[in-house]
Amino acid sequence: MDDFQNENQNYQNYNGQNSAPNRDPWEPMTPNRRPASEKQKKSMRIAALVLACAVVGAGTGYGGAALYNHTSHGSTVVNQSERPQIETVVDKNSGKPMTPEQLYANNLASCVGITVSSQSVNIFGQVSTSAASGSGFVLTQDGYIVTNNHVIEEAVKDPSVTIEVAFQNGDKFPAKLVGAARDNDVAVIKIEATGLQAVTLGDSSKLVVGEPVYAIGNPLGELTYTLTDGMVSALDRLISTGPSTTLNMLQTNCAINPGNSGGPLFDSYGNVIGITTAKYVQSQSGVSAEGLSFAIPINDVKDILTDLVEHGYVTGKPYLGVQLGAVSDDAQRYGIPAGAVVMFVAEGSAAEKAGLQVDDIIIKLDDTVIDSPSALTAALSTGYRAGDTAQLTVIRQQEEKTLSITFDEKNDETVANNQLPQQEQPQQQPQQPQQPGNGFFEFPFSILP
Repeated sequence: MDDFQNENQNYQNYNGQNSAPNRDPWEPMTPNRRPASEKQKKSMRIAALVLACAVVGAGTGYGGAALYNHTSHGSTVVNQSERPQIETVVDKNSGKPMTPEQLYANNLASCVGITVSSQSVNIFGQVSTSAASGSGFVLTQDGYIVTNNHVIEEAVKDPSVTIEVAFQNGDKFPAKLVGAARDNDVAVIKIEATGLQAVTLGDSSKLVVGEPVYAIGNPLGELTYTLTDGMVSALDRLISTGPSTTLNMLQTNCAINPGNSGGPLFDSYGNVIGITTAKYVQSQSGVSAEGLSFAIPINDVKDILTDLVEHGYVTGKPYLGVQLGAVSDDAQRYGIPAGAVVMFVAEGSAAEKAGLQVDDIIIKLDDTVIDSPSALTAALSTGYRAGDTAQLTVIRQQEEKTLSITFDEKNDETVANNQLPQQEQPQQQPQQPQQPGNGFFEFPFSILP
């Protein structure tokens, strides 16, 4: 994993004042700072390539229907839009895609810069202020704004950390944290404002490889409201953004840099179809990489954003109640199939009720092939909710079995019950298989340490 660069791991001041050598590839990299003055589908095709990565780091489209209009939030409305399906052989679109200049003009007022600031006191009693900047977009007219979780993560940990939102016209507002979903790397913040220009959320399931996409954000935290363009390079990339977090992402060659995290990725119709999150910067062999950037598909987080606005947390997250390991390469050479090995089953959990046992190897979730623990995590996070029932295919003592499982909800209680007893802690976890092509990823957004 030494070949991955994590923007939360690599402290670098773009004014040339500071740099940090010798970083732990899983230790969050400090941003560009400066002193301040579910069940949407039961099966999905997930690419076999699993890249270990770290997260990086809106405009209004035309037409659309309200995603929700809740009286509990007054005028809160989220726009959604239908768009034609792009034909990959013959272009039969009846819609009218925007030119880049039209898209930028129509969406600039919905894109924001986000600054996260904190103060510290040194041993001499001197107060210093640190700040980091990133991107976001207006979700509703009454002030709900979307960004990445890692953009505002310090505000989650420390309420004294302040968040400021800036618009292109010079308006600035203090923001408060509404809710964050760390596992999905999204967050919602709120400013006290009305009549804002909100984005229109598109349909990322209609994206095809090769169609144009555009990003608006604040690269380096200084080049504010920059437009970059590219295309969809690949879909359904399985990206590990931390030791226990894996996300399904779309790949693009749009230029994504520190400061872009949390910003919108638009299709040519002016709809937000992704949230810019990660970039690949160096291969395992040390060769620099260009044009390998990643964004969270908007369809994967629409329900999550609704939960954060309504409840401040994500409801209905599915939970099995197991701890998992990977099948080693050596074991696979002897005919053991790749999958997620059950290492521990929590008492009273959904897994125990379904009949899962230690040493079972999970190889399928409904129709989705599972070849690693991260593949199971990604399938659960994008296709299921608590209370859903699914079929698990497992290998037990060289025999294939099918088990029916009804998922619990992931919450503090279920997580606490799924702690491996200290005396049963294995001395060595199964070795994760080395994935080809692993390299440095970085957050195109800076966060506080």
